[in-house]
Order: sequence, then C-alpha cells, then structure tokens
Amino acid sequence: MSNFNKHETIISAGIDIGTSTTKLIISRFSLRNVAGATHVPRIEITDKEILYKSPVFRTPLQDAVTINVRGVQEIIRSEYEKAGIQPAQIETGAVIITGETATKRNASEMLHQLSDEAGDFLVATAGPDLEGIIAAKGSGSYEESGKGGRVIANIDIGGGTANIAVFQDKQLLGTCTMHIGGRLIEFEQGKVRTISPPVERLLEEQGYTLQVGDPQDAAAVEFVTTYMAEAMARILKKEVHAQDHVLLLGHEPNWKQPVDTIVFSGGISECMYRHASDEEQVARYDDIGIQLAEALLRNQSLQIFEWQEPIETVRATVLGAGTQTTEISGATIQVAPHELPLKNIPIYQYDFEADLEAGLSNFENAVQQAVALYDSAKEGQNFALYLSNLPYLGFRDVQTLAKAIVQIMNQRPRPEQPIILVIQSDHAKVLGQTLAALKVKQSIICIDQINVETGDYIDIGKALTSGVVPVVVKTLTFHTT
Repeated sequence: MSNFNKHETIISAGIDIGTSTTKLIISRFSLRNVAGATHVPRIEITDKEILYKSPVFRTPLQDAVTINVRGVQEIIRSEYEKAGIQPAQIETGAVIITGETATKRNASEMLHQLSDEAGDFLVATAGPDLEGIIAAKGSGSYEESGKGGRVIANIDIGGGTANIAVFQDKQLLGTCTMHIGGRLIEFEQGKVRTISPPVERLLEEQGYTLQVGDPQDAAAVEFVTTYMAEAMARILKKEVHAQDHVLLLGHEPNWKQPVDTIVFSGGISECMYRHASDEEQVARYDDIGIQLAEALLRNQSLQIFEWQEPIETVRATVLGAGTQTTEISGATIQVAPHELPLKNIPIYQYDFEADLEAGLSNFENAVQQAVALYDSAKEGQNFALYLSNLPYLGFRDVQTLAKAIVQIMNQRPRPEQPIILVIQSDHAKVLGQTLAALKVKQSIICIDQINVETGDYIDIGKALTSGVVPVVVKTLTFHTT
C-alpha cells in the first residue's frame, strides 16, 4: 500500500490540427491518493501545470482535400524538441483533428501515423461534438457552469466550423455544429480566392451571386457574415429556420434548457476580444474572420444573452485536449501489463438493472450484439464490456458472473483476444482476480471508476507506479461534409 502515498507525475500532450491552425501544448499532471490512509486508495489528478505552449502554426495542407502529413509531423517534432520532451515521455493526452480538417481525405490515415510517433499513449480523436466539449473545458466555460446554475453555451469558432457545447452544473446539456468560420471565404489581393461549398449553397438559396475574382467588399460577402451571426443567434435560441439547415453540420441543437450566458472561443474570438495586435490580424487573416467577428459583436439578437470572456481564446481546444481528456482508473484493478497501452477500444454497455440473475439471462445476447456492432465482418475487432448497475455481489455471485463472462467471451470471433471489462462499481480487482483464478487463456484487463457508454472508445495507458492506469474516453467519429 505504501506506494500510493508517493507523489507521482505524468506528462500529457495536446495537439490540435484545425482548419486554419495547428497548436500543441505539453502539461504535467500530479497524482495523489485522495482517500484516507485506512481507505481503499483513490488516485486523482490534483494539479495540472502547463510546461510548454507552441506558437500558432498555419495548418499545412497539400491541397483543398488533403492534409500535408509530413508538414504536421515536422511541426510536432520541432515543438517537442523546443519543449525538451521525447515522445517516449508522454503517457497521455490527445491529438485532435478539428473542423473542416476532419473531412479531409487522409484525416484518418494521418491520425494513425501521428498516434504512433507522437507518444506512446496519445489518442487520436475527431468529431464535432467532442471538439465542442473539449473547447468548452479549455475556455473555462465548463468550470464556470458549475457556479450558480447558469446555462452556458461555449461557441468555439475556427476556420471552418463553429462548435457549440451547452453546460449547466458541469453537465453537458447538448451540442450543435455549424458551417460558420473565418476561412469559408478567402481573399487574395483584395479579391475573392475561394468560396466553401456551404457558403455557395447559402448564397444560391438566398439569391446572391459571388464568384472567385469578385472584389473583397462585394455586398454578398457582408451578407454572408451578417447571416452567419443571425443564424447563430437563432440556433442558440433554438428557433431554427428552414433556411438555416444549409449551415448545420449534423444534428439540430439538442439541449432543452434556454441558454443564459454565451462564451466565444477559438480563432474568431481572438478577433472579437482583440487579444492579438492589429498588424498581426491583417497579416494573418486573409479571409472573412475579422468581418465575422464584427458581425457577431454587432448582432442585436445575440445581445439578449449575457456575454462572458473566455480564459483562453485561440488555444481553447488544444488546452482542453492536453489537460482535460485524461481520467484515472480506480486503484484496485487487474491489468495485464504486456497488453498495455490499448488504443481505440469500443465500449458496449450492459445494464444489470441491479438484478444479477435477470441480467445474466440476457448477457449472451448482449455480447452477440456487441460483436455485430463492432466486428460485423468477424475480423477480430475487440471491444470492452461496460457493466453498469451491478447489484451487491457476494463471493458466489462474483464467481457466477466470472464464469458467465468467460463462457460468453469464448464465443467471440477471436476468443484468444484480451477480455476487457470496465466496471461502474468497485468490483474490478475482485472480478479480475476471480477470472485469473479460473486460469482463463486470455489476458484480463479489468478497470473501474470510469464512466462510459455504448459508442464511446477508450484508450488505456500503461500502469503507473501507483498501480492505476490513465484512461482517455472519447467519441471517435469522422464527420463528412
């Protein structure tokens, strides 16, 4: 037990590859046992210190549909060097491909390359809902929602998308993503250079024409930025008009409570709050970024909300990715060290509804559904079972459950793969040890004190000195335009 009292630190990296910009941060987490000496250890992250913040780089692209993988790798390598960090030192964190970049042709391939070389336990995630949640954590909105019961919408606007995440009391109420961003119309020498497809559709529907080569101050450009601000206000009020669908990426706003407070983060908020100097802005934004920021500030409909400045603007997402994505498992767990780290393990939740016998009667069916969901081609994609709402378990009950797990896991397409279990209650150690005593042929990874649901993916890092493992829970979805 003595090693639980040691002060332990782990290094985390956050890398955000966005539509316009790429950024990186390196942090150090301090872990401590927050339970009393006589209690079961509970290891938590007690302190987060940012060791290094990179400059904001222009995201390297090969062409309109392809990311320049080598260019991104070079940025990461040189920034690690400046930070004085080796990839092998990094034990947790996230690489996130955000905004329009996630729709690029080689986004998924790039993630695999990066997660192999950026650090042993770096997760690769993309998906607008997750992006919005992470930005809200980095900007301070999530923390702020824990004070005084207000409903806070964090609106993270970058080059290609606006990700809205709504929180109250640190609970996520809903999300929404819009085609609103600074680079959706780009300029060169005072003329229109590119117009993104969503903006082309909007102009067509609204009876405006704009073409490459038109002057930067064309009436249609101002119409677009004013319309984006109006549509944003309608979405936040949940008064979506039919003509707003052209700017929606995915689902409509899905929160129930009315929003009280709005916080803007992302590159556009940098223009809104004038955190960058004017010379820098003109040089950096050869697009509608500044006009969009002004349209949002001017918009009357947005004035019904209380406005709050974020603690971080342009780096909100990377700050969230590097400091807010890691959880720590329970201390009483059973893991096979040679199997770790594990990456991108899908979760299948099975609810026992506090009744072991009834739960076990449908258990086999549930595992077959998990195989059908994640391994329909029978290629051996492993998954983790999340067992929730288990009743009180006596010694015999644990044995019954363990035997049922083994019997059913042996029916998977590749039965020799590790048995990965996430337990909502504190049963990981006892269940793991019972499985080991049954001399099963599989490795056993059994962790607890992590909340997940079907459709989530987890990464499980190497066991730390204190016996716990870092776990990153994520929603791994690539969206398409």
